[in-house]
Amino acid sequence: MAQDGAATGAGTVEQPEGEDPSDLPAPPEGIRDPVVIAAEGDLPPVVPEYNEAGERQISFAADVLSYDSDADVTTAEGNVILQSGDRSLRADSVSWSQRTGVILASGNVRFVDENGNQLYTEQVELTDEFEAGAMEDLLLALRAGGRLAANKGVRESDGTILLEEAAYSACAVTTPDGCDKDPSWRITADRVTYDPFEAKVKFKGAYLELFGARLIPMPGLSVRTDDGGVSGFLVPDIRISESNGVEVSGSYYLRMADNKDLTLSAYLFSKTTPMVSAQWRQLTDKGAYQITGYATHSRRISDFTGLTNATEADPRGYVFANGRFQFDPNWSLTGSVRLASDKTFLRRYDISRDDRLRSTINLERIDADSYFSLAGWATQTLRLNQEQERVPIALPVLDYRKRLTDPLAGGQLELQLNSLAIIRKLGQETERAFAKAEWSKKRITGMGQVFTLTGLVRGDVYHSDGNLLNPTPSYRGNEGWETRGVALGAVDVEWPFVGELFGGEQVFTPRVQFVVTPEIKNLAIPNEDARAIDLEDSNLFALNRFPGYDRIEDGARVTYGFDWKLRRPGLELFTTLGQSYRLDSDRDILPDGTGLSEKVSDFVGRTEVRYRDFVKLAHRYRLDKDNLAIRRNEFDATIGTSRTYAEVGYLRLNRNIDTVEDLQDREELRAAVRVAFANYWSVFGSGVFNLTDREEDPTLSSDGFQPIRTRLGVAYQDDCLELGATWRRDYVSAGDARRGDTFQLYFSLKNLGFR
Repeated sequence: MAQDGAATGAGTVEQPEGEDPSDLPAPPEGIRDPVVIAAEGDLPPVVPEYNEAGERQISFAADVLSYDSDADVTTAEGNVILQSGDRSLRADSVSWSQRTGVILASGNVRFVDENGNQLYTEQVELTDEFEAGAMEDLLLALRAGGRLAANKGVRESDGTILLEEAAYSACAVTTPDGCDKDPSWRITADRVTYDPFEAKVKFKGAYLELFGARLIPMPGLSVRTDDGGVSGFLVPDIRISESNGVEVSGSYYLRMADNKDLTLSAYLFSKTTPMVSAQWRQLTDKGAYQITGYATHSRRISDFTGLTNATEADPRGYVFANGRFQFDPNWSLTGSVRLASDKTFLRRYDISRDDRLRSTINLERIDADSYFSLAGWATQTLRLNQEQERVPIALPVLDYRKRLTDPLAGGQLELQLNSLAIIRKLGQETERAFAKAEWSKKRITGMGQVFTLTGLVRGDVYHSDGNLLNPTPSYRGNEGWETRGVALGAVDVEWPFVGELFGGEQVFTPRVQFVVTPEIKNLAIPNEDARAIDLEDSNLFALNRFPGYDRIEDGARVTYGFDWKLRRPGLELFTTLGQSYRLDSDRDILPDGTGLSEKVSDFVGRTEVRYRDFVKLAHRYRLDKDNLAIRRNEFDATIGTSRTYAEVGYLRLNRNIDTVEDLQDREELRAAVRVAFANYWSVFGSGVFNLTDREEDPTLSSDGFQPIRTRLGVAYQDDCLELGATWRRDYVSAGDARRGDTFQLYFSLKNLGFR
């Protein structure tokens, strides 16, 4: 007999009224004990996955519940939801046979396993352990992204899913508007195995299809479903360059464990010998690090003349390693190493265009009120006209700071200890140590003025030798031991005014600062870290407008200016302008042309405009105080959306300084544009141009327009596929990194890690 009823209450599935459970037939031999099923309201209750007897518990909700006592089958219909632990199932109808322990779900079935992967099918058979069995016309949506569709499938007792005539893709099958679309790429396979314990999908007889065309066989392909990597070959890159000819590179990714992997790569060239590289990455319980290395044995131009007969074959390579380790919430160690065999290796093989490689190590301790750092720095120059022996090594660099709140008159006191040693194989060497105490107090008056008082004292000890080897006399200082005392006092006043303007809010903030420092014997001290001095909007109100510690701007000065900001819906505008006036005589440490060498400084300012997310403009400038000539003109603009935009950057330094190498004039232009079309396609281009002429830099032979590098390309990019072709032209030869054209083809598939 059978009886229907609404699914209400909780506990085991109740037998129809009047039946004695002892009269029901016992389950056949070998069949497990009945599954305990709970039901409550419209949603399944949260219950433990197993009860105290070790039986799996399955909670459910359904519109209608019926029981057929003759067949010993319980049936739930109408928006049925079953849940056990992290597994859940939704279907139009679910029947459970108490005799066999089989659960049969049909009609719009969605089964979610404990890993978050979702299985869609019209009918699926589950065991009393809530394991899916045989199914047809199924779709498996993986938690890590990607979908598997198959004509037939079966889930084994261990949770493994076997699929036949399957296809895999990470692409969406609908547009953002909800319209159907074909995936850009997919993997078709005769047989697919999904192992939930290894979180891996393995393919047999697999092919890659792009835009519906079967292109590349992919034997041994496997994909992880937990965002982890799988060992295997990566798709090769193809490039054609003037220096190396045709280049084909391929990589093999080796996943050693969940926390470490190794990538081995090989590069074949038509114009030079092959190259190999390797990258090791590891995550530890204290931090992470990676090591990358390149190696080859090739010819290079030894004297950088560009003559093909001045070549020699040498071992060549590059090593890059970095890492960070956090020992506890306060202590950490950060380091990086970058070393190249010669000055043109990185540029020749298009690994990097840096003109210097910096290696560093830094041990730090940071808490709420103190900072400690013990560091070291070394730099390898890749500039062809610079000698490595003259490049300094800074080791050790020690810095300690301690902040004390309210130690005196309600202010804040910061104590600092600092030491530095500069070592050169050829050139001046310097050691420095100083101790500093800086007190500051900020107060807001009843009328809204912001007063900041600052007092600073510092004592320095320097030692240097080889001073005459320094090519810039003003940087040398006196040889041997030197001491220096520094004292500084400052008053800074800001007075913001807020009001309405143009339908928005404006803030006008005039500012005045007075700084006084007794005369300091700056020129007796070597200058290692305070060389590139220039008046800018960013340092106009700085207590010391030199960038480092070796030079202190002494004397008395008044600095004045204003900030103005306007905000209205969709529009932000900010501008600042200022100048300073020195009360005493000129300073020899400030070269002519820096904007600070005379009593009255140049004008400096900055203007920024932002209109929604479509327009971003920034203009920084310095105007000559006598004739308003533009001494610094820097302009950056971005116009457009994230898909179609134009970027322009322009810089001109017109300071007429020819006595200090760190302050040479220059002029350059950078531009980039990208235009999107046909939903996923785009064309793009960029260029870097040197506009410096012989009047700005007498050492140049340029007529004022010299392209450095240009680039053009076309790309396709959707939610799961990126491919494109680029052409780049380099206009400057640097040794065996020859000027000329470079062509590159690339593509990347989401979820497969191919690039």
